[in-house]
Amino acid sequence: MKDQIEALNAKYNQATAEELLEGFLTEYKYKIALSSSLGIEDQILTNMVCAIDKTTKIFTLDTGRLFPETYDLIHRTNSKYGIKMNIYFPDATHVEEMVGKKGINLFFESVESRKLCCNIRKIEPLKRAFKGLDVWICGLRREQSVTRHDMQRIEWDEANGLIKLNPLIDWTEAEVIEYVKTHGVPYNPLHDKGFPSIGCQPCTRAIFPGEDIRAGRWWWENPDTKECGLHKR
Repeated sequence: MKDQIEALNAKYNQATAEELLEGFLTEYKYKIALSSSLGIEDQILTNMVCAIDKTTKIFTLDTGRLFPETYDLIHRTNSKYGIKMNIYFPDATHVEEMVGKKGINLFFESVESRKLCCNIRKIEPLKRAFKGLDVWICGLRREQSVTRHDMQRIEWDEANGLIKLNPLIDWTEAEVIEYVKTHGVPYNPLHDKGFPSIGCQPCTRAIFPGEDIRAGRWWWENPDTKECGLHKR
């Protein structure tokens, strides 16, 4: 698999994000999906994917703790592109058991409790969303976090047994903003209120001038723990 991934990275080394997507959407049709957090990068990818092949599966995870603006964006995105985004929910019994034992806001108590919450609300539903897939598309960028600096455009996701595609990995924040403006991509209004990264409402805050763009996610933790487990290295 390592040789295959290296060959794919070499093949698409000079490709644009659109060219990379078109190649994979053609080669892995019905076996590829865009995993969208409704963040601005994923909205760009939704715009690109829909321009290439609207039948591509696009899904998101509803943790039950999202911002109202995020739910509204799901509706606006579906309306604009004429699609029905697949929405995966956590197992209600598991959520009830966790909250009963640990409390409604357990994530503030320890990194372990926060990761438990992320696992139940995000990781388990994600595994269900992955059934039948060979490739998943992500909106990761190296600028977003110290934990993402060494990520490649095409990777092998050992934890999920899938090829992971990061078409925007090299994009700068300026390139993201320019694309959204040029193509009229719908995005979360919280981005205009100091939220460069948007997740669950209790675990996300606006950042202050000069802060890292991921500083608002799990702000009470150290930078090297600020992943939910979706993107294990």
